[in-house]
Amino acid sequence: MNRRSFLKALGLGAASLAVPSCTAGPANPATNKLQKRPNIVFILIDDMGWPDVVCYGSKFHETPNIDRLADQGMKFTDAYAACPVCSPTRASIMAGQYPARVGITDFIPGHWRPYEKLVVPENRLQLPLESVTLGEVFKEQGYSTCYIGKWHLGGKGYSPDKQGFDKVVLGVKNRSDKQVSGFTDKAIEFIEEKKQEPFLLYLSHHSVHIKLEAPEELVDKYRNKPKPVTGVNNPVYAAMVEHLDTNIGRILKKLDDLDLAERTIVIFFSDNGGLRQAYGGYTGKRQIVSTNAPLRDEKGTLYEGGVREPLIVRWPGVVKAGTTCSVPVTSVDFYPTFLEIVGTGGESNQALDGENILPLLRQTGSLKREAIYWHYPHYHHSRPAGAIREGDYKLIEFFEDGRMELYNLKRDIGEKNNLAETMPEKAADLQRKLAKWRQSVRAKMPTPNPDYDPARANEWARRPRK
Repeated sequence: MNRRSFLKALGLGAASLAVPSCTAGPANPATNKLQKRPNIVFILIDDMGWPDVVCYGSKFHETPNIDRLADQGMKFTDAYAACPVCSPTRASIMAGQYPARVGITDFIPGHWRPYEKLVVPENRLQLPLESVTLGEVFKEQGYSTCYIGKWHLGGKGYSPDKQGFDKVVLGVKNRSDKQVSGFTDKAIEFIEEKKQEPFLLYLSHHSVHIKLEAPEELVDKYRNKPKPVTGVNNPVYAAMVEHLDTNIGRILKKLDDLDLAERTIVIFFSDNGGLRQAYGGYTGKRQIVSTNAPLRDEKGTLYEGGVREPLIVRWPGVVKAGTTCSVPVTSVDFYPTFLEIVGTGGESNQALDGENILPLLRQTGSLKREAIYWHYPHYHHSRPAGAIREGDYKLIEFFEDGRMELYNLKRDIGEKNNLAETMPEKAADLQRKLAKWRQSVRAKMPTPNPDYDPARANEWARRPRK
């Protein structure tokens, strides 16, 4: 079945799902069926770490609006990005596939170390147009679709307007703080324009990615605020977080003012773990930004600090307020969940790697899968590696030398106690499953580098294109 046939099949399934908990809109016979389906507001943050929000443990930041969202919905404690950097995770959300299957395994365009031990695989420079995206699915189902903010899935010819989004507002790279309010203004405009019809609003902020910038009055507030005894707390970063929270509050207030909150699903998520230290040509280079403690490490690594994310879902009448879910979920799960929410059917040659998490949201059941997987064959803040989490156990396999690290996350969330030598059978079993999964998604592996030079191994460069 080709892409056009898949979208047609999805349309045939539009009436298959009844969501009695959703409030119907105005009684317009021509559109009543569509108005019974919920709106979606998907808020994606850039580089926000798991403990950056108060409801996830921050003792320094102030995030009253995000915390209130958690009080009104479900907070996931073990939610994961499909990759420790942005573009692959964003592709996993848009296409419902693991980054290894899509072929986007590093941020676009990526970088490499020409003299390291391994030559990393080629990274795809755009989300393929043949992929059926969330935007196209929702548009086919009669939703108005809007994409605002950071895209990072391809340039000219591959922008969101080519992937099913009717209204598109993109931003300039690394202008994070100054664009937050502007993005919010555009999002509010869209909500007001489409309040009488179902809509998908995908709001993708540049914040809290460096460079660090925030309103000066907020920065002063955190400079003067007492810091907790433990933890690294940057006043500018803290101000960025609060400024972002304030703008999320503006979105939530607009939904309340327009009486849309009861029939709108709001999702809050981050694309990868927090960055601990700012590098490169930014003001105050190499300054400490934040910490992902109690998680280990940061963005660009497959430790928990690189991939575990805050995830909050508010859905009045379906998701019980103030609930917490500890079942591991991942960014590839959004796509099949949305398919079920909008009531689609049909088969596709586009394999979906995620699982519908509605049973978790409704607290009516569990998930069927055994494990979650990662493939990051690139040099970043760590070495090329892959990982698998099955139950409480997580295995990381490093590709340079085959070294394995095994952790029990229930007992050791900070990944301090490597169990690979004391539990060799468990480590071997998980490694076999990881290798089998890589084969199933045709994951590209790094290869030995004939130009390896230990003296120059840490040099960075843009990879030459063929």
